Amino acid sequence: MFSGFHRVVGPALRQVQLLSARTEPRKSRGHMLQIRCAASATFRLLEDCLEINYEGTPMCFNYVWLRDHCRSASSYNSATHQRSLDTGSIELSLRPESSAVEDGQLVLTWPGGHVSKYNLSWLAENSYEGRKKVTEQPRVLWNANIYQNASISAAKWDKFMSCDNELKKFLQHYLLYGIAFVDDVPATVEATEEVTQRVSLIRTTYGRMWSFTSDFSRGDTAYSQLALDRHTDTSYFLEPCGIQVFHCLRHDGTGGRTLLVDGFHAAEKLRQRSSENFELLCRVPIRHEYVENTENHRNHMVGIGPVLNVYPWNNELHMIRYNNYDRSDNTSPMTPSGRWYVASSRAHHGATGGQRTSSGETHSRESDFIDNWRVLMGGNLSPA
Repeated sequence: MFSGFHRVVGPALRQVQLLSARTEPRKSRGHMLQIRCAASATFRLLEDCLEINYEGTPMCFNYVWLRDHCRSASSYNSATHQRSLDTGSIELSLRPESSAVEDGQLVLTWPGGHVSKYNLSWLAENSYEGRKKVTEQPRVLWNANIYQNASISAAKWDKFMSCDNELKKFLQHYLLYGIAFVDDVPATVEATEEVTQRVSLIRTTYGRMWSFTSDFSRGDTAYSQLALDRHTDTSYFLEPCGIQVFHCLRHDGTGGRTLLVDGFHAAEKLRQRSSENFELLCRVPIRHEYVENTENHRNHMVGIGPVLNVYPWNNELHMIRYNNYDRSDNTSPMTPSGRWYVASSRAHHGATGGQRTSSGETHSRESDFIDNWRVLMGGNLSPA
């Protein structure tokens, strides 16, 4: 992209140590071309976009995008972090009248005199080219051995509720592994609410907080004494819930072992073994539904989305929607059903190995925080 440009200005760039530079516009092959150079950035203005090379990364920015992302006081409300500019009012043929690099900022003056300033580092961070190279959320992918060897201890209720550094350490573990635990939590609904609010706002399906037991009161397998295979929850939501918090208030009897699987670890293994199956599970939308028809409750919720969700700019996994119980009747014209079942079977077998299990039967002093977009959970209610 920049080979011809560097042949023209290369010798000068080897000598220049300017904070800013200006040249008069000239025509080049039908494009408006203005060359700017700085100690760590070079750029040129083309017909419909600005090309910039900053710290070795070539990037391209549409002029309308640049005007739309202006952070001046009249374009952006920094107090509310909201755009003030009416994007629809921007002329699609907009071009800057002048440009410069000053003190690490790209400065553009638009027709009418409005001035926009952009930190070069901000442009690099928000460019498509830059985002492709960055991991959105660093994670440690794990199986049972990896997690056990990490020797991650649970937070303690008293310190967790009073010490911000303890909360910070807990959140770091949660973000890296998708699971984190708090011990010695009082066995009450009120304490469950307190420990949850220490981390986040509460958004639930059945009210602010609710408790349940295996009495089949909601007409769902989760409310029975049947063992549950590995799954994510609320797949029938358009956006499944993010953090799930579980706290056993009372445990009478035996059993109750929790199974946890890093779904991202299983998915990445599938990607390595069969990129075709991985991409198919990213592409085909699957319908999930929740039908509740009991004496006191009537609900029918439907959510649609692929099993695997990736960021389109870097192909990084960010969500799994995996629940064989709630998967509805599916007829997809996007791919033969046989191919989807092959891919789903490969993913399922990858998720059945290397799980982390609770150290023993369920007990009433531990609150479990689970990343429902990543970690698959199951339950074994038979005697341990």
